[in-house]
Amino acid sequence: MNESQRRRLMSLGFILLFFVLWELICLVFGVSQLVLPRPSVIIATFIDRFPAIMPHAIQTIYTTLLGFGFGILIGLSLGMLIGSSRLAFDVAYPLLVGFSSIPKVAVVPIFVLWFGAGTVPAVLTAMIMSVFPIVVNVATGLATTEPELEDVMKTLGAKKHEILWNVSLPRTMPFFFASLKVSVTLAFVGTVIAETVASNRGIGNLMMIASSSFDVPLVFAGLFVLAALGVSLYVIFSFIESRVTGWTKRQDGLSVASH
Repeated sequence: MNESQRRRLMSLGFILLFFVLWELICLVFGVSQLVLPRPSVIIATFIDRFPAIMPHAIQTIYTTLLGFGFGILIGLSLGMLIGSSRLAFDVAYPLLVGFSSIPKVAVVPIFVLWFGAGTVPAVLTAMIMSVFPIVVNVATGLATTEPELEDVMKTLGAKKHEILWNVSLPRTMPFFFASLKVSVTLAFVGTVIAETVASNRGIGNLMMIASSSFDVPLVFAGLFVLAALGVSLYVIFSFIESRVTGWTKRQDGLSVASH
């Protein structure tokens, strides 16, 4: 068993230990399901309510991915603009910082006024939640590109857009994928916020209805679904990152002594 497999087993063991302790604490201290349901109860609720939960989960993942996709396009474009232009940095960056500081729950009612309740406010909220980390990381990656590499390309007669495409953007990919792993979780947060306020479908709406009827196990089942979806997308982007930016990471065990 190699080091990577041992780390995965240890990680899985700690996760299982967490849920076992949760179960035991609830049993030993007699914690009410209205306060904190046991993991076994949450799983049983998920299985029993699966036909009702799945349409909401599909709606949430669709809304999140759509908003996240728009966030990637806008964030990458703005990041490239800000990272390659000092004027754009001075003008746009303070505006982005100010906008990102606004609580997004305060923006959702404005979207509802503009577009009505439904999917659109959730998509827009997911988008604006995911844009800022992408912009910051892409701009940082472009701004920290080694001047020596650019000088070599200029010496070879490369134009500015060729330097951007062949040098700056590849060097920015580790920053970009790091931002995607953060942004996709923020996109889920934005979707759920909007679903609790301005939608009649989605996990956020399901959890709001369940909490209003004191169905706490269903609320926690919704949380488990959100966690599973978030981890799944995180793993997917981590896999893509390892394939695209594997050249930036030092490989272990390149020189192994033979006995």
